[in-house]
Formats: sequence, structure tokens, C-alpha cells
Amino acid sequence: MNNTLKAQTLSPAELNTWIAKKEPFLLINVLPEDYCNKIHVPESKNACVFQVNFLDQVAALTAEKNTKIVLYGSSAHTYDAVTAAEKLARASYQDVWILQGGLEAWKAAGYPLQGTESNLLCNPQTKLQLVDHTYKIDTEKSVLIWYGRNANSTHYGTVGLAKGELSVHTGDISGNFTVNMESIEDINLAGDQLQPVLEHHLKSDDFFFTELFPTARFTIKEAKPLVESYLTSPNYEIKGILELRGIQAPLSFLATVSATPENQLRVEAHFDLDRTKWGVIYGSARFFEHLGMHAVYDLLSFQMRLVAI
Repeated sequence: MNNTLKAQTLSPAELNTWIAKKEPFLLINVLPEDYCNKIHVPESKNACVFQVNFLDQVAALTAEKNTKIVLYGSSAHTYDAVTAAEKLARASYQDVWILQGGLEAWKAAGYPLQGTESNLLCNPQTKLQLVDHTYKIDTEKSVLIWYGRNANSTHYGTVGLAKGELSVHTGDISGNFTVNMESIEDINLAGDQLQPVLEHHLKSDDFFFTELFPTARFTIKEAKPLVESYLTSPNYEIKGILELRGIQAPLSFLATVSATPENQLRVEAHFDLDRTKWGVIYGSARFFEHLGMHAVYDLLSFQMRLVAI
């Protein structure tokens, strides 16, 4: 906790007593407005700590920096109320309190709640839950962004997907996807006369040799959820075989898997691969000497986004 924090804490029982005695204080739910409307402690106002104008929202509720303010968030496991208290302390609010355990503790104590869904779980499921289903890769929304580097510069661009399928069964993911290597494009040189030169070079036999190998294919051999898996951090380890330029070699990476309300499956990952394992040896000091300005780093970096429906 930040050492500038001046907030005190109070229990649900103490807050209930304050409300019953009509003590003069401002009670603020710091969660998003739509969630606050569903479930909140009676007499609450709302100022979402995730909004960039959080302090302006609080100032609209009280212009006095010495107002007694009680903040609450979702549960004892989250930093929402603590973060809000830190912001208020830095803004010179003098009398800031935090409800211990937030909404979860208030509900567990049996105190009343208001809102359109007052029976809603106060501590919603933050870990990923997938429904067994077979999904088709949406090639229009899916993309690989690539980064190639040498000692003097970085180039980056995109390469599209041709097709693919992902299946979920009891949390495990299987499937494959095919990359259209002929679609590879450079972005950072857009509009420059060197852009088509670089793109032609990438498609040539120096790199991906798309005339003979127009596609690459990744087949998942194992994809299981991590023990500690959350929606906003890598939650799966994916292991598989990448076939590129006719060569098959293992590739594994961590991925963030999520499911949308529209029943889409999304897989996002950042990973490096050593291109020389797939016969792409142009400019590699492992294979050539006296490269000078023609040296190219062996590792290619990828940012992958798969959208499956």
C-alpha cells in the first residue's frame, strides 16, 4: 500500500451503524456505473476508480476536502477501494475510510443491498470458464503481427490467416490454423519505395519462399489452463508443431484465452521463434560471416490474435 495513503478502515457492522445513525459522511461505490446500478450499499453514490476522471467525479459529489468519505469496492481480494483511497489522499482529501471486505463482506454480514440485481454475486468469477464447443477461425478478424530486427532497425507488419479450427473440451483446447504466407505485408515502410522491395524479399527464397510454401500451419498438441489463470493475464500454455517452409519443429507459448458474450473464443499471445529452425537462415551469423549491414537477428517476434466463432 502506498505510504501516502491516509485511509482508515471500518467493518460492515460499523458502517451499518453509521448509516442507521445518519452520520454525516459520503459513501462511494468505486466500481463501474453499470455494476453499481446492479448492486450497491444503500445511500451509495458512484465514482468509478477505473475512469480517468475519477477525481472529478468525487469533486462533483463534494467540494470539501475534509468531508468524511467511505469507499468500497468488490471484495477483500481486489485493490479497487485501496487505489481510490490513494488517489484521494494524493488529492489532499483528509478523512477517507475503506469498508473492510467491500461488497462481498457487506453481503456476507446480511446487510441490505439495493439495485436491479441485488442478489448478484459480489465477487464475480474472474477466472476463465470455457464452454465445450468447436469454433471456426474468423480470418477477417484474426491476424499475426510480426517484428524483424537487425542492429540498426526494426521492421514490422502483418500476415493473415487462411483457415483454422479450435475445439474446447473440458477446458483443454485442440485444433490448428493455417497462415497465408503470401499475404505478408510490411507496415513501418508504408508509402516508402522500399516497402515493396522488402515485401518481395520476405516472400523470396531468402526468407519464407512463398512460391513453394504459400502457407504455414500450426497444430496444437497440448493446450491446458495454467493453475493460476485470470482473464487479463496469460492463462494457457499452448504446445504444438509449426510447419514452415516444409519443416516441422515444436513451438510453445503462453496465451491469454477469453470467451465473449457473443460466444466467440479469442486467443492472444506474444512469442518469439528462432527462424533458423525452419530453414530461414538469411543474414544469420550462425551460418554466414562478414555480413556487415546484411546481418539479421535470428529471432522473429509475433503478436497473435485469433478470433474464432
